[in-house]
Amino acid sequence: MAEPVFFPLAASLEYGEVASISGAQLPAGVEPTLRVEGAAALEIAGPGDLAYMDNPKYTDALAATKAGLCLVSPRFADRVPAGTVALVSPAPYHAFARILARFFPAALKPESVFGSQGVAPGAIVHATAVLEPGVTVDPGAVVGPGAEIGTGTVVAAHAVIGPQVRIGRNCSIGAGSTIQSSLIGNRVIIHPGVRIGQDGFGFAMSPKGHMKVPQIGRVIIQDDVEIGANSTIDRGASRDTVIGEGTKIDNLVQIGHNCVIGRHCVICAQTGLAGSSTLEDFVVLGGQVGLAGHLTVGAGAQIAAQSGVAGDVPRGARYGGYPAQPALGWARETALLKTLVAKRGRKPDAQD
Repeated sequence: MAEPVFFPLAASLEYGEVASISGAQLPAGVEPTLRVEGAAALEIAGPGDLAYMDNPKYTDALAATKAGLCLVSPRFADRVPAGTVALVSPAPYHAFARILARFFPAALKPESVFGSQGVAPGAIVHATAVLEPGVTVDPGAVVGPGAEIGTGTVVAAHAVIGPQVRIGRNCSIGAGSTIQSSLIGNRVIIHPGVRIGQDGFGFAMSPKGHMKVPQIGRVIIQDDVEIGANSTIDRGASRDTVIGEGTKIDNLVQIGHNCVIGRHCVICAQTGLAGSSTLEDFVVLGGQVGLAGHLTVGAGAQIAAQSGVAGDVPRGARYGGYPAQPALGWARETALLKTLVAKRGRKPDAQD
């Protein structure tokens, strides 16, 4: 049985092209017309591969690599072995990403599962839906009445686009995802299994029971947002849930109704935002962070993984812990607790 290749190389590149794309200089005497045939990790790269390194943990792997070319930061340039061409870059990982995008463009976003173009047999597109030329709809996908989808967008198998939804151009809607009550910008990537626009968790509670409150807002997703697999974004209650341009959301993230996420935020896996939370621009939330409702995390703030945020966080702050607090205080408390536990271990309580 032939080995399956899920992301075939789109094109090889000359050394000179790699240097140009990465912004690095080829060392003197290196032939610029030599070709790179792929990319690989330091440990498995061969003479035809490009690798990168910018983490001290991989110094030994760098010294032993067989890669033809390696992108490195200046501090590690002297560790590159003689048989490997060093391309020195202030940001090797970013440069490597640019080269990978040229090698394997199909890996950048979900594509048609069926490998088709246009509306495939077995897709269901309502007569009143408007699809610009160049839209792909896979078998089993459903596009509801009045929906509008821009050119270059792919709706993968069994995705459901609800009535009146608007989706911009060059978007990717992953297999099995559902979108309703939403307006989506251009170049948005929605991975498989995402749920967008379902009603928020809104109830008028009382001792006699809990009355469901209709959720009549929308979800607004701006340009260049990426949403990881099986994440959920609830529509607003009486105003909109908003995801700002360039924000990146990992897998298994829950965003409640009325939340407003700023531009270029990063939200890691298993994080949950209660209703009406606000993240200003460039906020970073580590994995499994929980935010209480009706609070604001200021621009540029970073919250450590598994933190519980119960109040507002100032701009540019670094918080961690449960409940979350400034990172320095959290670190001191953790160190103090460790010291106390160690002392108790040396001198057991007589009553224990």
